[in-house]
Amino acid sequence: MAVPSWLERLRAARKTALVQDGKRKIHYLFEDGKEMAEEYDIKTGQLMSRKWREKNTLGGTGKWQVEVGEPTSPLLGALESELITESSSNPIFMRKDTLSSFQWRIRNLPYPKEVYSVSVEEEQRCCVIRTTNKKYYKRFSIPDLDRYHLPLDAAALSFTHANNTLIITYQKPKEILAAEEQLQKELKKIKAANSGDGDCKTQ
Repeated sequence: MAVPSWLERLRAARKTALVQDGKRKIHYLFEDGKEMAEEYDIKTGQLMSRKWREKNTLGGTGKWQVEVGEPTSPLLGALESELITESSSNPIFMRKDTLSSFQWRIRNLPYPKEVYSVSVEEEQRCCVIRTTNKKYYKRFSIPDLDRYHLPLDAAALSFTHANNTLIITYQKPKEILAAEEQLQKELKKIKAANSGDGDCKTQ
């Protein structure tokens, strides 16, 4: 039996929608019990955040893992947070897409642009950031390309550096742009609850 495409999985998932604070929030529940939550800007249709959650080994609900958007900081007590806070000067890696590209920002990287190199490792299906001064190294994958079974293309990758932030851009392939356009049309058909209307409406 053929494996259903990612778009088919999204269509088959149980979806609820909520419109709040200028965002359309969509919650997906997949057949295997995994959950995905996305937030889109209502005006532009741009993806603001995407998080995943799955059941843990005991069947309880696991923690949300952020794929796109600001990383969540653990909620600790005031005293605890003073003792265990991460250094504010550590590099912070996050993904923040645009309509036409996947984009990652790594804050707190003060070195000049010529220090960095960003490359694609096709066999490992990941991108690699290296620095000539050996101060930073990072491998990361692009889950969207994996879900659509698309190859990585070195020509789609570029980077720039400004304000102590390394910005890496990967142009979305036409297949993903087309799939996202289709999905947006379908998401708009879901009757969304407005904040304060009670339960989310389900499709």
